[in-house]
Amino acid sequence: MNEERKLVHVEMIPIRWGDMDAMGHVNNTIYFRYMEQARISWFGTLGAQPRPDGIGPVIINAACTFKKELTYPGIVEVRTYAGKPGDSSVPTFIEMRMADDPNTVYAEGSAVIVWIDYPKRKSVRVPAHVRASLPK
Repeated sequence: MNEERKLVHVEMIPIRWGDMDAMGHVNNTIYFRYMEQARISWFGTLGAQPRPDGIGPVIINAACTFKKELTYPGIVEVRTYAGKPGDSSVPTFIEMRMADDPNTVYAEGSAVIVWIDYPKRKSVRVPAHVRASLPK
């Protein structure tokens, strides 16, 4: 990890039978759902859930690199790391591992999160209470 990253959240997500595809492993789109679930849970711990009538986070991009297939049954450990925030944005990085194989990274992801005023559809400064939990 070249830039400073801080572990900010760990989410354990059971793989469902329906998450798999005809190839016998978790479908690539589901990895994005796992990242989404971890991100929303992290926002919840910060008191920063998306609220259409206020300010909150949105993602402006998302990426995933698939390193090893996830398969049912199992529990995915989704580790979320945050980078140094900008004025209105926070880079995030994800590692997905199997709970019973914590030393192997099965997938790596990333997303840039921007805080916005939802009604105005304009970016705003990352709130101080969120900023306090991020790398300096």
